[in-house]
Amino acid sequence: LEALVARHGEAFKWLALAVVALATVAAVLATSSFNVAVPALGRDFGLGQDQVQWAVTGFLAALTVAMLPTPWLLDRVGFRRLFLGANLLLAVSSIAGALSGSFGMLVATRIVQGIAAGLLQPLPMLVVMRLFPSGSQGRAHGMLGFGIVLAPAVAPSIAGMLLDSFGWPAIFLMSLPFCALAGVFGLILLPRAAPVAQRPFDWLGVGLLCAASLLAIDCIASLRQHGLGAVWTQAVLALTLLCVVGFVRHAQRTPHAIVSPTLFHDPRFSMGAVVGLTYGFGLYASTYLIPVFLLSALDYDATYAGLALLPSGLLLAVAIPAGGVLADRY
Repeated sequence: LEALVARHGEAFKWLALAVVALATVAAVLATSSFNVAVPALGRDFGLGQDQVQWAVTGFLAALTVAMLPTPWLLDRVGFRRLFLGANLLLAVSSIAGALSGSFGMLVATRIVQGIAAGLLQPLPMLVVMRLFPSGSQGRAHGMLGFGIVLAPAVAPSIAGMLLDSFGWPAIFLMSLPFCALAGVFGLILLPRAAPVAQRPFDWLGVGLLCAASLLAIDCIASLRQHGLGAVWTQAVLALTLLCVVGFVRHAQRTPHAIVSPTLFHDPRFSMGAVVGLTYGFGLYASTYLIPVFLLSALDYDATYAGLALLPSGLLLAVAIPAGGVLADRY
């Protein structure tokens, strides 16, 4: 790290942030650009909306779960290896997704994409906290957010054009240029990490949280198929709650829990988690439902459905850097 800072000077922290942002953009593209292809996938594979949505839900579930072991992996393999490995995994799974011959294979590749995206998701924030002083972190987050949000703002439009011209496999390949750039510049600009004292991995904690996440998703899907009063829905809900309670009890007794419950004793952290959860509901639900509505109910073609999402995404991309500057100042 010292050698890289000496070589590049004050610009190094921005270069490192740009490298990590490239891979994060690739991960975000895999999330947002895919939604315009949902109706086309249903037609090609002869599936209903409730089945096709697993290509999106599986990705998001894998992304969520894969973020849990990131701190342990950072200690185990270091930032550079984790970043390059997750970036490579995203690229390989994107190519495999484009070559999928069955819907089961497609969902499997989306889950692997989600794992790679989940491993990459926390890394830009880590770069900001490690390389930027507290008085400039808001601006760094704002510039990072601008790039990460601008890509998915434009992505549905490009994805729609690709879908109309080449079919859904082309959408899987949108992330590859960003993965390639991130891999090359990551090899050049990211420092090798010093060894860190290793701690045991919390297999039981991760297993309980994975089970709780997947059961919660299945419970929500069951509401549509069976209703709230159905025995299956109630059973899955009970198992979900049992896993959550089991994890809390386990984490309270384990010094190396994957997530420490004491974090939630800080009201700022707790409120941040609530805001993040609420924001996630609104963001992921709208970016999934609006394209499907435009394509299925209003009979837009994929190009126009993507263009309809462009204005709000551009305004969001413009507002985020301003928010970062205001956060530093006020």
